Amino acid sequence: MSTEKKLNIEKPKENGIAPTDFKISAEDLRLINSHSGVKKLLRAKDFDLEHILFNLKYEDELEQLQIELVKLQRDVHINNRRLAIIFEGRDAAGKGGNIRRFIEHLNPRTMRVVALNKPTEMEKGQWYFQRYVDTLPNPGEITFYDRSWYNRAVVEPVMGFCDDEQYKTFLLQVPEFEHMLYEDGVEIIKFWLSISKKEQKRRFDSRKDDPLKQWKLSPIDEKAQEHWDSYTKYKKEMFSRTHTSYSPWIIIEANNKRKARLETIRYVLNHLNYEGKDLAKISLLPDPDIARRFHRSGVSSD
Repeated sequence: MSTEKKLNIEKPKENGIAPTDFKISAEDLRLINSHSGVKKLLRAKDFDLEHILFNLKYEDELEQLQIELVKLQRDVHINNRRLAIIFEGRDAAGKGGNIRRFIEHLNPRTMRVVALNKPTEMEKGQWYFQRYVDTLPNPGEITFYDRSWYNRAVVEPVMGFCDDEQYKTFLLQVPEFEHMLYEDGVEIIKFWLSISKKEQKRRFDSRKDDPLKQWKLSPIDEKAQEHWDSYTKYKKEMFSRTHTSYSPWIIIEANNKRKARLETIRYVLNHLNYEGKDLAKISLLPDPDIARRFHRSGVSSD
């Protein structure tokens, strides 16, 4: 009876992974019983060892950081804290995927994800911030925003969904709005996920070819590359007008999705205090090359 078996294993390629089949023998099985043996086997099968080891490290670090997130959520709940974490960025920057890693093991009873649809006719006649006020975290709750009131700072003026007066009024009001929240005890963290034009196009193309991701494409997405420079203009103005000491912007270099996810979580854990933080079994210091506060002279991917 042959001892040779056929396994399905993922073989990495540039900017992704592609499945392939290869045969594994009894000698191969012996090799995978040791760390050095696994390395030898992967090299022999022509696999990118560095890529695979990074993925293994990623999974381990993500698990440890998610353990800390559970501890943070417990502290928020017990002490009736209100925490709002905002994710902004260009289309396909990875906002939704980042949020999913945050909430994967959190208690759904004390956290919410807010991703509002376009305003109704009634809401269009209201104070702009009114519908967002209703989504703010209650005592003991964490709210994650997959886009927020900052739609009016970038997306709406680029796409012509608001007029110039509405845009200027927003920029005047948003620092005061956030300062009122800050004074009332709401903890706010604002992330901008930064990707390059080339990476955005690659992700759009990937969505077109993947039937499980095609729902992510929208008419706005299709115009994102065309309006790249306009997005850049409004993004810079937003940073200049709404980056404050009490509500700063945190820039996340997100061309590498996995590194961005780890460092975004790490930033939140490092920034906030919670019971048991000193017992963390993983470093909570974010990589300054990936997660950093906005600075006018700083450089980002987009």
